[in-house]
Parts: sequence; C-alpha cells; structure tokens
Amino acid sequence: METIVLAGKTFEVDEDGFLQNPELWDDEVAKAFAPLEGITEMTDEHWNVVHYIRDYYLKFGVAPMIRKLCKETGCNLKKIYELFPSGPAKGACKIAGLPKPTGCV
Repeated sequence: METIVLAGKTFEVDEDGFLQNPELWDDEVAKAFAPLEGITEMTDEHWNVVHYIRDYYLKFGVAPMIRKLCKETGCNLKKIYELFPSGPAKGACKIAGLPKPTGCV
C-alpha cells in the first residue's frame, strides 16, 4: 500500500491511487484529488456527479453503473468524459473517494 498526502492528511491508496478508507473522504479531499485527474476547478456539475456517486456507494456498497449515473445526474456519457477526462471509473470514482470499481461504471 502506498500513502499520499492530500489536503494536509495522509491517506492509504492502492496501486492506482484509489483511497483505501472511503470513510476518510470529504470535499477537501475531492478538491485535492481533482488536479491529479486533470481537473483544475470543481464546478457544480462535477460536484453533482461526485456526490451522486458517493451517495450511491454509501447506500449500495458499489459504484453506480454508467447508465444510472447518466440518467440520475442528467449528464450524458460525453459530458461525463468532458467533466472527468480519465473517465467515470478512474476519475469520478477516485475523486468521490471510492475504492477502485470492479464493475462497469
């Protein structure tokens, strides 16, 4: 396990940089992760997606499927990739503080 320092806190991450303790996540951690994923500013659209993913994960224990994510956030797949250039699984889920998704996000 690697460790990284974000927002003045030390976190354990896996080999791909995903948080290993999602309960340590907060908005400041998300803001610190954003530049690592090529995002210079977190807009309301970014937060809408991140909070939806986070809430879904806390409720169901998995990241939402991409179709559900698009439907519930009102962002089509193209928009998701505009917001999160590294994609919904790598970028959005990482910023949301989820462990690395195993399914189809």
